[in-house]
Amino acid sequence: GKLGRYPPWPGKIVNPPKDLKKPRGKKCFFVKFFGTEDHAWIKVEQLKPYHLHKEEMIKINKGKRFQQAVDAVEEFLRKTKGKDQASSHNSNEEKNRRNSSEERGKQSAGEEKRKASLSEGKLKKGTGEGKKRVSSVSSERGSKSPLKRAQDQSPRKRGRPPKDEKDLTIPESSTVKRVMTGTVAGFKWPPSVSEPVKDSDPHFHHFLLSQTEKPAVCYQAITKKLKVCEEETGSTSIQAADSTAVNGSITPTDKKIGFLGLGLMGSGIVSNLLKMGHTVTVWNRTAEKCDLFIQEGARLGRTPAEVVSTCDITFACVSDPKAAKDLVLGPSGVLQGIRPGKCYVDMSTVDADTVTELAQVIVSRGGRFLEAPVSGNQQLSNDGMLVILAAGDRGLYEDCSSCFQAMGKTSFFLGEVGNAAKMMLIVNMVQGSFMATIAEGLTLAQVTGQSQQTLLDILNQGQLASIFLDQKCQNILQGNFKPDFYLKYIQKDLRLAIALGDSVNHPTPMAAAANEVYKRAKALDQSDNDMSAVYRAYIH
Repeated sequence: GKLGRYPPWPGKIVNPPKDLKKPRGKKCFFVKFFGTEDHAWIKVEQLKPYHLHKEEMIKINKGKRFQQAVDAVEEFLRKTKGKDQASSHNSNEEKNRRNSSEERGKQSAGEEKRKASLSEGKLKKGTGEGKKRVSSVSSERGSKSPLKRAQDQSPRKRGRPPKDEKDLTIPESSTVKRVMTGTVAGFKWPPSVSEPVKDSDPHFHHFLLSQTEKPAVCYQAITKKLKVCEEETGSTSIQAADSTAVNGSITPTDKKIGFLGLGLMGSGIVSNLLKMGHTVTVWNRTAEKCDLFIQEGARLGRTPAEVVSTCDITFACVSDPKAAKDLVLGPSGVLQGIRPGKCYVDMSTVDADTVTELAQVIVSRGGRFLEAPVSGNQQLSNDGMLVILAAGDRGLYEDCSSCFQAMGKTSFFLGEVGNAAKMMLIVNMVQGSFMATIAEGLTLAQVTGQSQQTLLDILNQGQLASIFLDQKCQNILQGNFKPDFYLKYIQKDLRLAIALGDSVNHPTPMAAAANEVYKRAKALDQSDNDMSAVYRAYIH
């Protein structure tokens, strides 16, 4: 759906990736926006000539990032003009040479043929170099980070040069510059640093689902810089940087932040928000959990309603759909503190129906709503390396930028409310099913007289090798089931994922089988242990 109305932004028409289908309906062009590496399909009627509207747009947009985009356009025009002049100069020289050559007399047919052959050879060589250059540029543009490997496939096939841009433009000008106007579905993405700092570690990414009428486009990433700081204790902390801070430190938002729910995930998130300089007010159902954070500089809120009414943006991270609803709709709940302009971000993993209902009641009071469940565990939460899946109010997503950088390594914006809930359940369904399979394999090894340690060593040398696999196997081998992700919560996520499958009549037999094993583990009193304690369901 529409993600809101955004100011005009300068761009140029380029070749779309080969595997990208053109949207149906009205005629549109594939546009690359200056000042960012973002692309989008834009309808013809939403495009205006750059030169005719430049002054008008500069008056409307006073922002620094817009000015940087305009500067990038001017730089591009200068370079293009320089190339055109050089090309014109070369063609004139060639013409003069031909004329003087004709005056000196005709050369032999053999000599003519040899020169033509040489000229053709040079042309082929030049084309080859062009291919090499384009391939190099496209590979440099893609991050080598594993996070972006799926996107490393350049929009063009490797080694194939793009068509001349002149072929792509309409006859109005040899290099058409356009200014995007009007309502566009989510295409004014947050600008990134135009010149990435070399040797910086691009851990933090924003991924945004771009949507026209049909959500058939693709993800584009805007890389944020990070700084790895060796602290005096010798531990390494990752600091995600604001896009404008080249030195690699976060510029915390000046908005007052509230946080409700200090469980395994919430505790690490709040700690990182405070470390990065945010002003945070906390509340928890059992108040003693707040004490540690008060010592670290947080303020104490007496009720959810009080936190929401005194803060600009309030985050919540609770256990399940019932807890999420009670927090909003219950006595002295979130809803009582909502006034026009107040922002609420629910980070709980719940079903799409629950989050849609909460969004509706918040918005009905004039509030702004974002769902932002997180993928990770207690360790990743403490390290500020969570993966954030967001959906809902796009402007609020951007307002949360410094908070998301403090708590996570990556954030995805997935469009309308409900999308993040669905995606999160699918992610945890896969994770929970995999965990049950690991436990099944380790117990089968044991009962057939095989070494469990050797099985782990073999798996760690193969294609399944991962931090998750190694850590969970180590938990089982050591009999250490201290919770990093509660078993009761992964079972809850499997249950909700199966219900999601039911709602669209899609079979989920693997998840259903895994769910039964977790239910067995719960019956064996493993609910408050780590998910790896599902192992115990196989040995009883």
